[in-house]
Amino acid sequence: MRGQEGDEPRRNAGGNPYVPKGDGREAVESYLAAMPDWKQGVGRQIDALVEQHVPGVDKAVRWNTPFYGMEGDGWFLCFYCYKRYVQVTFLKGGRMDPPPPKASKYPDVRYLDIHEADQDWEESLVGWINQAATLPGERVF
Repeated sequence: MRGQEGDEPRRNAGGNPYVPKGDGREAVESYLAAMPDWKQGVGRQIDALVEQHVPGVDKAVRWNTPFYGMEGDGWFLCFYCYKRYVQVTFLKGGRMDPPPPKASKYPDVRYLDIHEADQDWEESLVGWINQAATLPGERVF
């Protein structure tokens, strides 16, 4: 959401943008356009990698978070802006080999935190995207 024309989009204290919920590419593009600073480049790269490696991927925005999944099979990935990093959530990441590095209180959920100075995260991310897209997704909405 924006105030007057030219204003910055509204964001929470960590920098995650407030955007309306919606389905499809346009909803996710609104989120990506509202991401702050270097995080926008990371978000656009994540989005491009998912599109490249998962033909026919579905997209949606819920709870100010872009989700990626397969029609009729649920959602496998989402991401969110925090103050110092972008957190990629693999909803069935605990079933991957190797799993993404950061555990959750939910056994199936795993995270990858991408900081501004991080390099070479794309190759690992692609491997996890490819695995995640083959697992049954999560029906979170």
